[in-house]
Amino acid sequence: MPSGVELIEGRTKLLVPEQHSSRGPGTRTADVFFNEQMAFGRDVTIMFLKALDKNGITAADAMSATGARAVRIANEVKDTIVVANDADPKAIPYIEHNISLNSLSNCTSSNKDLHVLFAESSFDYVDIDPFGTPVPFIQSAIRGCRKKGVIAITATDTAPLAGAQTGKCRRRYQSEPIRGYMCHESGLRILMCSIARELAKFDRGMKPLLSFYADHYFRTYVQVEEGAAATDRSLGQLGFMHYDPKTLERSVSEHCSKEHDKGPFWLGPLHDKKLLARMDAAGMEKEKRCAKMLALWKNELDEQTFLYDISELSSFTKMSPPKMEVLIEALNCAGKTTPTHMSPTSFKTELDAEEVISIYIRTSPDNKM
Repeated sequence: MPSGVELIEGRTKLLVPEQHSSRGPGTRTADVFFNEQMAFGRDVTIMFLKALDKNGITAADAMSATGARAVRIANEVKDTIVVANDADPKAIPYIEHNISLNSLSNCTSSNKDLHVLFAESSFDYVDIDPFGTPVPFIQSAIRGCRKKGVIAITATDTAPLAGAQTGKCRRRYQSEPIRGYMCHESGLRILMCSIARELAKFDRGMKPLLSFYADHYFRTYVQVEEGAAATDRSLGQLGFMHYDPKTLERSVSEHCSKEHDKGPFWLGPLHDKKLLARMDAAGMEKEKRCAKMLALWKNELDEQTFLYDISELSSFTKMSPPKMEVLIEALNCAGKTTPTHMSPTSFKTELDAEEVISIYIRTSPDNKM
């Protein structure tokens, strides 16, 4: 039996190394990695797979470590057949113990290189959650995903994607990132753009089902669509963004047309609202957080690209910010506006920058003095 501590996450018992990460992106404090803060991310996977409501789904957690995500899927999502894979042989005793701890007959351990696993087998659901960038693993994940299957990909290299390491983002993702208030949305859309371009090499397109930024990582779940027409539809949703700091205006285009354009990005929706409507936070480890995020995702105006932030408007106008709910209510009188999950001080709106600035000035407490 491997050494460690036993805990319960959701409805699942887990043995994890005694020395493990409990917050932030995590550090390798033991031979086998486990991050307690990622319980929310694992909750989302459970809610997502339950909402898919498919019978006999086969799932591969390709970088399973202790097997926490895979074992939770097998234990908490009915009628699943799960492979918990990790290339590190030190992970296998944890995986096998956790399978036994929950008396699971529908979960098996696998000690293979990820590329070998997906060269030999294919699955309805493929999960890639690496320590860092997912770029080296995306093509293999695509090969291992069956027709109409789902690929879930995490990126924890937030510094390149969010514009703090521009050169690294260019090298890894062939994209020009955005620094500042829009960095988390643009980082997520760069990741999704990269996945769409990799899928296109196989004449496959994608339909995003759920995509988000949380804590220290980006995460997207996409359904794979087959054929040239689906591929072209996906590629048609890639493009560039031009930002004018003198007016705060954002504009998007299919081609890079101006010197300081950023991207390319995925410019399509982040979520499938019908699937989100079926997701339920009841019984999750982080139930309150899951319920809060679900409400944001369900209501988010995600087809509008590139958010505004109240701090951005404050800096631009040199005026004190109104309360967030006051500003959003006023904006909604002119055009649909919603909070976004990216930040508690950001929002999405159908209005152009000139209208947003005008309403901000009107609602600023400075305007009432």
